[in-house]
Amino acid sequence: QVQLVESGGGLVQAGGSLRLSCAASGGAFSYYAMAWFRQAPGKEREFVAAINWSGGSTYYSDSVKGRFTISRDDAKNTVFLQMNSLKPEDTAVYYCARSPHYGTTMIRQYDYWGQGTQVTVSS
Repeated sequence: QVQLVESGGGLVQAGGSLRLSCAASGGAFSYYAMAWFRQAPGKEREFVAAINWSGGSTYYSDSVKGRFTISRDDAKNTVFLQMNSLKPEDTAVYYCARSPHYGTTMIRQYDYWGQGTQVTVSS
């Protein structure tokens, strides 16, 4: 049984930083692309960033490009999201997800999801 568990969320002031982690278990982690999505209250879940199997390629939404960095440590079965220069509009629940397809922003292409971690950015 595959499980994804996010951590690292919290409350931060605008301009600050947070680092999210997603620990995976129960599957062949290194064979899959991983991604982060987020969902703000009253809004649809949206793609944030993705990383391919080897970690050699990454892809970001325009809204976070240049501020967020996705990375992975296959030895620890963990994917990270470093978030810098945070803005109030980054406030959302952040989810990690797994996909056999790299680079897709389509939710249905991701087969396992974590429970989410809340990120709140105050102005």
